[in-house]
Amino acid sequence: MTGSLHEECGVFGIYGADRDEISSLMYYGLFALQHRGQESCGIAVNDDAKITCRKNMGLVGEVFDHETLESLKGTMAIGHVRYSTTGASTAVNAQPLVTHYVKGTLSIAHNGNLTNCDILRKELEDNGAIFSTTTDSEVICYLIAGIRSNTATVQEAVAGAMQKIKGGYALLVMSPAKMIAARDPYGLKPLCMGKLGDAIVFASESCALAATGAEFIRDVEPGEIVICGRHGIESIFPLERVKPRRCIFEYIYFARPDSRIDGVSVFESRIKAGEVLANKCPVEADIVTGVPESGIDAALGFSQASGIPYVKAFVKNSYVGRTFIKPTQQSRRSSVKIKLNPISEAVKGKRVVMCDDSIVRGTTIANIVKMLRDAGATEVHVRISSPPFMNPCFYGTDVPSRDNLIACHHSIEEITEIIGADSLVYLSAEELSDIVSDPERSFCDACFTGDYPVTEGVEEQI
Repeated sequence: MTGSLHEECGVFGIYGADRDEISSLMYYGLFALQHRGQESCGIAVNDDAKITCRKNMGLVGEVFDHETLESLKGTMAIGHVRYSTTGASTAVNAQPLVTHYVKGTLSIAHNGNLTNCDILRKELEDNGAIFSTTTDSEVICYLIAGIRSNTATVQEAVAGAMQKIKGGYALLVMSPAKMIAARDPYGLKPLCMGKLGDAIVFASESCALAATGAEFIRDVEPGEIVICGRHGIESIFPLERVKPRRCIFEYIYFARPDSRIDGVSVFESRIKAGEVLANKCPVEADIVTGVPESGIDAALGFSQASGIPYVKAFVKNSYVGRTFIKPTQQSRRSSVKIKLNPISEAVKGKRVVMCDDSIVRGTTIANIVKMLRDAGATEVHVRISSPPFMNPCFYGTDVPSRDNLIACHHSIEEITEIIGADSLVYLSAEELSDIVSDPERSFCDACFTGDYPVTEGVEEQI
């Protein structure tokens, strides 16, 4: 990823697990989703209606040591890894959120953003709500708790909240006796379910199911509520069905390549992106390489389609935090140099095709191109497996405002010169259908095209 994008969050939950094994299963599940959020993480465990929650800033391996995990006993639990797209990056905003109200205790873990959060928050505050966080997740929690006071079941309260909230969301809700999974009507945020013995498992990505040994059952459908309780599993659709618009950037960058989202392999999507780029604009070159991690699969696809050999040209330091979480441009540049280092023996005297997933500001990719040239590359041809970013995202991906998007202010020819490349080719918005084999275009590409599926609360922010 060459730029300043925040990843989305990740949610993970288990219903009906062995009380002594649940914490380790939650740990492995969240660890598998660590790529989706590296600011904070947390686990809330339900042990016969008693909720124990542990959360803090940091990575899963930092927050949960052996002693902490041993303190988490129960038969169902939800967990969360976070990047802050709404609300500050502070411990108070870490999830899951646990709320005590008239009907007991409610815990939620949420991935996504609400476009009408400000309106709903003001309505709740006008009615006496006092918020302890700055996240839209707490707005959802208040809505569910308020509606639950006047309904017979918690699933009715979740359904009532879904009538009010707009935007992208994947939710896990834990009451004293039930676990509920819910997905926004457009399917903007991924959510799947699996089975581990008699336990039911929910996760943002199927790779987290595999990490715990759970068998994938299916994706939670857009607009669906799945209820796990004493009487088994129930499914309801409280909203009017609409055409799905799952986030295309899951396939380009966010998701792990070993995940499948809504029946589509992330790895195969990235391979296809590289193939499309190779066939679209052939180039004479000696080697193809990819910027770790998501650029590698596109580079493999480019190599297969072009016949130009793939060569590993970068060493990545896996112990350095993502460059885009650094607060200043200077520290971002320093982090790139620490995080990536070119292998001069692989590129010296070579014409190089370099694949990456996107360009945001352009600063990071310019640094990487310079690294290759300093290592001896004679030419650097950049191939990007997404279209140019032209619009911000309002559904849970922290795409910056247009002021900070290089493609909004410069032509491709100008960007080529700015980043120091010999040539630059993007995927087109039309070619996105090819990488996910979806001629119906049932995905959201608003960050590229401006075609927002949910417009409430969006127009005034564009």
